[in-house]
Amino acid sequence: MFAETSCPALPPCALAPCVVVHGLADARLALAEGLAVTLLSAQGAAVWGGAGWWRALVAAAMAAHPATPCRDVLDCGAAPGRAMAALRAGQRALVLDPACPAFARITSLGALVLPCRPPALDLAGHGAARGLRAWLSAPTMPCRQSAAGRGGSR
Repeated sequence: MFAETSCPALPPCALAPCVVVHGLADARLALAEGLAVTLLSAQGAAVWGGAGWWRALVAAAMAAHPATPCRDVLDCGAAPGRAMAALRAGQRALVLDPACPAFARITSLGALVLPCRPPALDLAGHGAARGLRAWLSAPTMPCRQSAAGRGGSR
């Protein structure tokens, strides 16, 4: 049910609780709770779905629940071309493999670029929808602590 990250390099960040969505029904379900949420795409979704599909999915879900505070993160895997296309399409937060040769360049462009997936509730998991409200209501906590020991809030 939970897609906990094992990436120690995740920087401090200010993200609401993350929920992995696999389509419009999942995104609408996550937003219907009315609590702040970060919609996180499935792993590598920029490669198989593309930035246009993701942006349209997020826009449709947010139109159905305009009062719900929401941010979204598109997983680009190790595909810098897909990351650049996503940025051109207006995507402001990405996951990109730090082993990608263009990682430093893409991180310099002003978007939030995460080197790994943040902790998230995956709505494809058995029983995940039943735990959604509790996940979104959990106390704020850092994504990960930085090497200097400073943490941001989730």
